[in-house]
Amino acid sequence: MSSVLGKGVQRTSGLYWGTIDLFLNLLFLRSLPMDALHQGSFHRFRPLIPSSMKKPLNPKALFVGPVPSIRCGIRCGLRGGPRQPLWRHHVLSTEAIQAVQALKLAKSLPVASDAAGLSGEGRMSEVFRGRISRLLKADLLDVFKELQRQNEWEIALQVFAFIKKEVWYKPSLSLYGDMILLLGKNKLIEIAEELFYEIEKVGVQPDTRAYTEIIGAFLHVGMVEKAMNIYHLMKASGCSPDKLTFTILIRNLENVGEEDLAVAIRSDCEQYLDSPEKFLEEVDKKYPKRRSLKLV
Repeated sequence: MSSVLGKGVQRTSGLYWGTIDLFLNLLFLRSLPMDALHQGSFHRFRPLIPSSMKKPLNPKALFVGPVPSIRCGIRCGLRGGPRQPLWRHHVLSTEAIQAVQALKLAKSLPVASDAAGLSGEGRMSEVFRGRISRLLKADLLDVFKELQRQNEWEIALQVFAFIKKEVWYKPSLSLYGDMILLLGKNKLIEIAEELFYEIEKVGVQPDTRAYTEIIGAFLHVGMVEKAMNIYHLMKASGCSPDKLTFTILIRNLENVGEEDLAVAIRSDCEQYLDSPEKFLEEVDKKYPKRRSLKLV
């Protein structure tokens, strides 16, 4: 009787470890990039649990060994669980990270592209047709945000054009505002202006942020007249300027010596802001006027 029970325990233990072995291999398979799977790397899999460990089941062994480290890998790796909202926990997925790297590589290695018989644009198009086209909506937007963070305006502009062709896309003032801000920082004023006027063409009215970003872009390159024209257009359209709009205008106008325009903007604060005096005090404290030195 004891021999029969011993064989039963051994069979149960072997089945348990075989199931755990298969489970761990599947987890490892999910952690590999698609390129590795296409190259047949999964044929080289080996059991993750050595045969020496396949002993009769010990319940305490469930909480020691390699299992905790694998659980940590799942938590910070691929999308094995529900994705956290970006405003709470912004972590790029593996696919998004690889997409950003592929785009930057295609841009920075024209020599390699020529050796492969592809032009720089051809290499970039290949990345868009392959890796970028397979991204989920959330990952594609993450790629766009990450390129902005790295100041890769040229690639970000191409990704934005790709996003606008997606079936799920609807005109987004937030995306337009992000792109205008990025272009303005890099003094690409013509492209930024073109994007701003594109907003109305797609059937959407510019919001306060869109107006503010294009005003800041004009002032960044010293185009005061165009910035003021946009400001007047903003008020005429019924869109109210906010604190950021006034801060950008007052700071830049005073820096270039346009005191009369700065005074007019300060007077408008009384019409659009709840506590204009307090706001202007904060602006003057944070951005003090530059005093000119008189040489005797």
